[in-house]
Amino acid sequence: MLAEAIKTYQKRVDAILEQHLNQLDDAAPNLKAAMLHGALLGGKRIRPFLVYAVGNMFSVNINALDKAAAAIECIHAYSLIHDDLPAMDNDALRRGQPTVHVAFDEATAILAGDALQTLAFEIMTSISDDLSPTQQLAMVRVLAKAAGYQGMCGGQAIDLSATNHSIELQRLTELHNKKTGALISCAVEMALIAANAPAEQYQLMMQYAQALGLAFQVQDDILDITASTEELGKPQGSDEQSNKSTFPKLLGLDGAKACAEQLIQDALSALTKLPYNSQLIADFARYIIERRL
Repeated sequence: MLAEAIKTYQKRVDAILEQHLNQLDDAAPNLKAAMLHGALLGGKRIRPFLVYAVGNMFSVNINALDKAAAAIECIHAYSLIHDDLPAMDNDALRRGQPTVHVAFDEATAILAGDALQTLAFEIMTSISDDLSPTQQLAMVRVLAKAAGYQGMCGGQAIDLSATNHSIELQRLTELHNKKTGALISCAVEMALIAANAPAEQYQLMMQYAQALGLAFQVQDDILDITASTEELGKPQGSDEQSNKSTFPKLLGLDGAKACAEQLIQDALSALTKLPYNSQLIADFARYIIERRL
């Protein structure tokens, strides 16, 4: 059921992204090609999955979730393009394919990331028959916050400043709650906005999302050590080579695995208090720390 749902939602958001990108004019064809490369390079589409799966759990019409799913994936794609740049992590491979600055050039990669970021808000603010303007504005606000200083960009800045330095677990947790966790929490929150979820249920779902987001990063750190380059789609051991602070580095490999397991138990505990069939997103939580890529 989970594998089928992941595939279904992946195909749906890919089709929406492809449609939006192909509708762009051809005034800057190289930039457009770089955007397509960065946005449609593959990937698990975890954030769109959460938008759709959480929305479905709250009986939201799937059409009301399409804008949020596509917009958050645009933000994620832009972040990966910029993350791979020589000034950031300097990665040549992403999902087994050349990164955008390698496939094109550095200037085009910067612009492709910028254009995908703004495309996210263009998509999110286009006229909707399924969302009220108030809901769209609320979604824009949480997406902007998750992507900016208080979220992903702030987390990346902390990550860069922590490279070649030893940081404490609390600071590492703060880093990844922003860099990785903020967008994952945002995906859940946008679905809750679409659902007009009651406050208590909203709070429980955000507890799930926050635990899930951190568990995702802990597992990423574990996979950087335990998975192969072929499984990862990027060089194995890149965190260690870059001398980054990671959960296994601070806690040991077994300690990091125990941390990820506890975070997933926290996420599942929040779900048990909801009056819905949460099996799909519970299975997804387990998948997060069992995946190999």
